[in-house]
Amino acid sequence: MKFVLAAAGTHGDINPLLAAGVELQKRGHEVTMATCASYRAYVEAQGLDFHPMRPDLHELMTASAENARRGNDLRHGVEFVLRTLVLPKSRETYDDLLAACRDADLLVTHSVVFPAPLVAEKLGMRWTSLILSPGIFLSAYDPPLLPPLAWFHPLRRLGPLPHRILHAFVDRVTRRWMQPINELRAQVDLPPSKKNPVRDGMISPFGTLACFSPLLGTPQPDWPAGTEITGFVFFDGRTAAEPDGRLRRFLNAGEPPVVFTLGTSAVTVAGEFYRESLEAARQGGWRSVLLTGGEFGNGAGLGEVPDSVFVTDYAPYSELFPRAAAVVHSGGIGTIAQTLRAGVPSIVVPYAGDQPDNAYRLERTGASLTIGRGEYMAGTVARELRKLFGDIRYAVRATATSRQIRRENGLKRACDALERHAQGRVS
Repeated sequence: MKFVLAAAGTHGDINPLLAAGVELQKRGHEVTMATCASYRAYVEAQGLDFHPMRPDLHELMTASAENARRGNDLRHGVEFVLRTLVLPKSRETYDDLLAACRDADLLVTHSVVFPAPLVAEKLGMRWTSLILSPGIFLSAYDPPLLPPLAWFHPLRRLGPLPHRILHAFVDRVTRRWMQPINELRAQVDLPPSKKNPVRDGMISPFGTLACFSPLLGTPQPDWPAGTEITGFVFFDGRTAAEPDGRLRRFLNAGEPPVVFTLGTSAVTVAGEFYRESLEAARQGGWRSVLLTGGEFGNGAGLGEVPDSVFVTDYAPYSELFPRAAAVVHSGGIGTIAQTLRAGVPSIVVPYAGDQPDNAYRLERTGASLTIGRGEYMAGTVARELRKLFGDIRYAVRATATSRQIRRENGLKRACDALERHAQGRVS
């Protein structure tokens, strides 16, 4: 069978589909990865066929400081990314994906590739929607923390009604954003649809995979029919950038460090994060690793760095996190998955998008704390780290979550499900 896997965004968005593609290819299937041109070498290094798909969201978000700033705005970042960077290029996305899917048996699509359902409808093919974060479902029973409307979130204690009303409002607002998709339907001779392209329009009638752990979200009465939770799908393949041998020596030379990282999105708007982190490490006397990238690559702009702190652009989370005492990060879903699997407690500093909701859900597990982006100062960070290390319950809970994550085997469950979907069976 031939699978086309479509995704756009950061490595946290790409990696689960890349992992699934590698596994499906091992099972004897033909796999094409349709994604941003920036990821060509990354995908082809894993032996998968690559098909470029416009726009190159990764390039747009990293090449322009203004785009990075606006895209990582806590209140309006999602709207900016969708309405300014993604939706105006809907026809290009459609054309590129249509070419990739001509002879495919199943299209698997990430939730921001909005023309994907139109491609499947045009070709009369089966498709599977893939959801990486539980908040995407906008459940009224387990409502997400939406940054522009965070004040509303405590009303979840009153039951589902308040959030049904809120989500109806969100539906009306986002329908206006998605007018380019409605226009695209007419351009490619598809009939009008009553679905909201950013919500129910991105949920496949053939089945949905929720590729996250039940630790963060369990099935709710208003989840789409045919949704299966697989657990996290981890990509553990080798990349072109391998860990520095000096880092291994640093890790071997002393106590497990605190790791400070902003992933691949928030790192472009780091601000004072790394300077404050360095000062917090000094105040607490903790050995630390700063994964900087961006403007602070390899410590540029940080001033004097003590021997107890190691600064590097990159290290694979799957190798570094299990050797950490704690991780301080921005709450991307891929980073959260790695901290849970590693069994280390964490502090989340949400920057934008789904990160505030991810932080809320991770804190519910009992394995993390949260610091607001505007409150990230060395003294606060040091105080919260002392709290994390001073209460054994955080470490105990982190260990328990690691055991559960490893039992879930999300990659196998996801690929088993995709094979069923390609054969016309949901479960």
